[in-house]
Amino acid sequence: MKSIFIISDGTGRTAEQTLQAALTQFPGTEAEIILYGEVRTEHQINDIIHEVAARKGIIVHTLVTESLREELVRISRIQNIDAIDLMGPLLSRLGHHFAGTPTGEPGLFFSLNKEYFKRIDSMQFAFNHDDGQRDYEYEKAEIVLVGVSRTFKTPLSIYLAFKGWFVANYPIVLGVDIPESLGHMPAGSVFGLMTQPHDLSGLRQVRQHYLGGATGEYSSLEFVRRELNYAQNIFHRFEWPVIQVTNKPIEEIASEILAIKRRIDHPALDKKTNRDRR
Repeated sequence: MKSIFIISDGTGRTAEQTLQAALTQFPGTEAEIILYGEVRTEHQINDIIHEVAARKGIIVHTLVTESLREELVRISRIQNIDAIDLMGPLLSRLGHHFAGTPTGEPGLFFSLNKEYFKRIDSMQFAFNHDDGQRDYEYEKAEIVLVGVSRTFKTPLSIYLAFKGWFVANYPIVLGVDIPESLGHMPAGSVFGLMTQPHDLSGLRQVRQHYLGGATGEYSSLEFVRRELNYAQNIFHRFEWPVIQVTNKPIEEIASEILAIKRRIDHPALDKKTNRDRR
């Protein structure tokens, strides 16, 4: 059974009614709805987030207080939890329609726009730093994905960017040194992507066929093995976490990356989450 957490700084009844209406469109799906109303402090937000993470749930919220919204967005991203904002888009659109901001919350409209534009910025960053572009700007990246060709670097970058992360990716090429900027990235920023030789060779053969066979030994099993060994040695030299991507959906790979990043960047937070799960 899926757990859905409603978080509101009011009674939460509006969110509950909306959620119940939406769930009627999913017949046969069982969901446990857990309501937290009158949420007024960041401490409450943090406690609830740990419970959501422990139950692997999602959040539906109707928070209008700017500081609470920002804290919820921040810690949900760290914990890789989906948080669905019911009130924010409505207030934002009404603000555009009435050419003003919601009464009593002068910073909310601009906060909503800030979140929107941050996501636009993260998507643009991923496009601008795809496949080794602008490696001299890697210090601006929160995550850099490194791997040989066809290890899902680009789709992973876009997926994580959609979640608000600033992501770059760099292709490992046999015999080519990595840029100096990569070697200086802080721990928890760079992740090596690894796959099985036979699977990678098969993927590359498909691409080679599409390109009319003009890629040389690119798809040969022997070449693939040498290139993967070369990449593995680089990952080991810099002590980068290695993620196996073979036969895994993008969502699962991204979750593994964010879980490792959370353990490195926020060890105390991760320990509390693990205690809650026990």
